[in-house]
Amino acid sequence: MKRLMLCVLLLIVAMSLAPFRARSQAGAAGARTAEYVPAARFDPARDAAADIRGGVAEARRTGRRVLLDVGGEWCIWCRRLDTLFTVHTELEKFREAHFVVVKVNWSPENKNESVLSRYPPVRGYPHLFVLENDGTLLYSEDTGELEKGKGHDPDRVMAFLRAWAPKD
Repeated sequence: MKRLMLCVLLLIVAMSLAPFRARSQAGAAGARTAEYVPAARFDPARDAAADIRGGVAEARRTGRRVLLDVGGEWCIWCRRLDTLFTVHTELEKFREAHFVVVKVNWSPENKNESVLSRYPPVRGYPHLFVLENDGTLLYSEDTGELEKGKGHDPDRVMAFLRAWAPKD
């Protein structure tokens, strides 16, 4: 009878602890599988420093580099560059395969001066910085060099991406 009571007691204790164990395991699994979700637009309310840290962590995890895209929704050339990737899906696929894109807002509402002061001066928008997956600056690109006519040249943009993509 004592054994039966002991078994029942142990069963009750084990059942009461099960929800805590399940939550703990779900949290640990979620921490391991969480992926960086980039901003789709330039947003003055975002924390650029946190976004860059998240982008660097994702780049390290996936073996890609970071492409900081500095600009704003007010900037016609920034929107044209975004449209280029939407229209030329091969560019977007290549970029996503080799880079973690981090949009850094620059606007009157938020110039992100403390974050951008870590990098060479930006003279026009959009501006691209290429970072190694440890956060080290590799290259600063004035996107005027990638323009042709009233937009960005897909061939020049692809050459830029290929030049700075991680080597296998």
